Amino acid sequence: MERIRVAGIIKINGGYAFMHRKNVRKRKNISDYYTFPGGGLEDGETLEEGVIREIKEEFGITVKVVKKLYEMESEKFKQKEYFFLCEYVDGIFGTGDGPEFSNDPKHADSGDYLPEIIKKEEIENLLLLPPEIKEKFVNDIKSGDL
Repeated sequence: MERIRVAGIIKINGGYAFMHRKNVRKRKNISDYYTFPGGGLEDGETLEEGVIREIKEEFGITVKVVKKLYEMESEKFKQKEYFFLCEYVDGIFGTGDGPEFSNDPKHADSGDYLPEIIKKEEIENLLLLPPEIKEKFVNDIKSGDL
């Protein structure tokens, strides 16, 4: 079975919340980039429950899922990804305690995980992965849909 990954697109404090990944060693060409917060679905979770849990783990905030925005399949990673528009409910941004923050040696090649809020005008200039979703996202921002 292919892996299912869920990710959130969260409008917060006048911008959008992303995970800034720095010093990544497990990718050949890219060591510094931004990504939409999220991760793999756990057994028995709905897509919505998974994205709520992942955002709580990564950012320390509670969100409400508004709607599914995008989906894509990645042959490279053998996974299907779902991207949800989420609304901030409560919590302190940047207080996540998920496994990526544990200093566990198995995450060493994954580099540093830095929660950041980026103003919408700056998103177009970021190296934001995956590029297919960045393009749709930037177009939706420009057209006023987000």
